Amino acid sequence: MEHVNPGGLGSPPASISVGEEIYALAERLFPICRSITGDGVRRTLDILSGHIDLERHEVPTGTQVLDWTVPREWNIRSASITGPDGQTVVDFADSNLHIVNYSVPFTGILPLNELKAHIHTLPEQPQVIPYRTCYYAPTWGFCMAYDRVAKMSDGLYRVEIDAELKDGSLTYGEYLHCGRTEREFLLSAHICHPSLANDNCSGLALLATLAKSLKARKTRYSYRFLFAPGTIGSITWLSRNEDRTHLIDHGLVLSCVGDAGSPAYKRSRRGEAFIDRAMAHVLRREAGAKLMDFSPYGYDERQYCSPGFNLPVGMFQRSVHGTFPEYHTSADNLDFIKPEYLEDSFRILTDVIDIVEDDRTPLSLCPKGEPQLGRRGLYAALGGQASSGATSMSLLWVLNLADGQHSLLSMAERSGLPFRELAAAARLLSDHGLLAAAS
Repeated sequence: MEHVNPGGLGSPPASISVGEEIYALAERLFPICRSITGDGVRRTLDILSGHIDLERHEVPTGTQVLDWTVPREWNIRSASITGPDGQTVVDFADSNLHIVNYSVPFTGILPLNELKAHIHTLPEQPQVIPYRTCYYAPTWGFCMAYDRVAKMSDGLYRVEIDAELKDGSLTYGEYLHCGRTEREFLLSAHICHPSLANDNCSGLALLATLAKSLKARKTRYSYRFLFAPGTIGSITWLSRNEDRTHLIDHGLVLSCVGDAGSPAYKRSRRGEAFIDRAMAHVLRREAGAKLMDFSPYGYDERQYCSPGFNLPVGMFQRSVHGTFPEYHTSADNLDFIKPEYLEDSFRILTDVIDIVEDDRTPLSLCPKGEPQLGRRGLYAALGGQASSGATSMSLLWVLNLADGQHSLLSMAERSGLPFRELAAAARLLSDHGLLAAAS
């Protein structure tokens, strides 16, 4: 493993919003041809390392990782189809979605009817290029707009794929923000998709920006940010860190966090883990938000939630993968994601982190009858919600439920008040000697 930091990008101008910062990073990541292995992953980690001090890991081809084996490394230089008239029909240089990801090298001349067996299209979306892979099958192919294929005439076509499959390694990066304890919050995004803006340049850019923002914050939990190829990457990480997974108290997988869809959360396999409750509380106030039960189909949450680990890891996204027409097509471009949606996703995550950090189980020191708040100047101390963050109702709820059995999150769930108001009320009551030090 090695530490990578090829020179910082510097702080963004003060006038730039966090959404614009995330978008700018996603924009830099978008052109790179990534896969589950190869130089595209390394180039992506180089860029992310300009924001955070990533630790890079290289796991050799052939390494046994749980029930899987690290595959050969794939890199591609060029790929094209030339028509009977000598004109280029399709060129990888125009879009890295044009090649079926992990295609084996190939050079040959084929008649159109044979060539079409290697061409993937979306007839229902005739103007877009689909995204396809063949990670574990030794084959090759191209992806094209259906309209373009319909115009191809009979004849002989020259196919050239200058790619390489060789013994190499699988690459992933991680960053650990150390808190006061070793207990961890795992945040994971897949790094294997090529030029797909929402899936998952948005997730990579948002996590890197979130990690950068935590640098200045002293936290109770440690936060581990993982940038790894989908499925094989998380399996590799779990295989290499099995002895530390017991430290993970909370976790989120991120994907598709930059589009206009309403926020969506898929619960962990446990169903009632703290992260499931915290996400539900935050999303309760988000218009159109969706809460979904766990299913063993999706992204890397299904690896973290496999029965042998059963980690408290859910998945956060906006439009649910596979349900929007841009998914896994060239329409998932930089026009499909927007800074304001990226910023909204960032805010949701920071709200969840605030709950994880600030949740306590307070104990009232005046449990018999309601304490006289006016005599202690507490009503005046509120000074309006803007100054203290607390409200009179949040004070009353905390005092009533501070029996040593209710955490602040459980108070928020029962009262329907925002967690931050109850946390502010607990601080105010503690300052005035009405609550014992919270556990």
